[in-house]
Amino acid sequence: MALMIGDIVGRKSYKCDVLFRVVALSDTKVDLCGEDIRLLADAPIDDLVVISENEREERKKQEIEKEESCYHLFRQDSKLQKQRGEYEATSGYSTDQPYFEIRGRVLHLDGDPNYLRKCTDVYNKLGVPVYGVHISEKEMPQQIESLLQMVRPDILVITGHDAFSKSKGSRKDIKAYRHSKYFAETVRKARQVVPQFDGLAIFAGACQSHFESIIKAGANFASSPERINIHALDPVYLVSKISLTSFMDRVSIWEVLRNTITGEKGIGGIETKGFLRRGMPLQEDDE
Repeated sequence: MALMIGDIVGRKSYKCDVLFRVVALSDTKVDLCGEDIRLLADAPIDDLVVISENEREERKKQEIEKEESCYHLFRQDSKLQKQRGEYEATSGYSTDQPYFEIRGRVLHLDGDPNYLRKCTDVYNKLGVPVYGVHISEKEMPQQIESLLQMVRPDILVITGHDAFSKSKGSRKDIKAYRHSKYFAETVRKARQVVPQFDGLAIFAGACQSHFESIIKAGANFASSPERINIHALDPVYLVSKISLTSFMDRVSIWEVLRNTITGEKGIGGIETKGFLRRGMPLQEDDE
């Protein structure tokens, strides 16, 4: 079988449960990147099968259904939250004075440019201000301080791809993970800039990441408690919930996890305050 970079394939030994994109080829193995999940892998050529266009379309429909279900749930929750905010901002609707909102600003670092574009589209759809940066996982610790000083975000996302390898160690050994040590180190350096959990909310991790190390480094939320794969959009829905929650309120851990596609097996965290602030009066832009 002649493979090319960019081909969409499945692993026969795993019954093609996950679709991968071919990112590099050698004589002995093929490097793979998850098409819808944040996972890196490699496999011998004879274990791979190219997925047909029809099957890809069918799987894409299933993914879209999951994403749309999550989106509608998020919008439903946000609508209720907005109604409560309107009630409070207008003193129980006793005034019709219009108000404005300042939403939590997100700095999203992503090791995958395709996922970054996909995530940015959803942030924009949800109305969450975002500054996205494509940067390799290994370079994140060196770049984070200058990026924080430049963007001054309320919320930081540190993600990309990861993988746990049994051949390199146990689940407790961070050296057995592809990029977890870089995620944890980036979190530590971010906390040197903004130590307070409510001054900068941080999500970090990808598929199968070493959850405990990332949380101990100072993240509010991280993946992956059960070392499972997480969806490419999980970080978006999680931090968008924080961005759109009032700074007067705490974000319920269960509430924020139910707004993700993967759920509590893939993501965990601590109680965190929101960043939304309302103000008035609303001034119309003459232009």
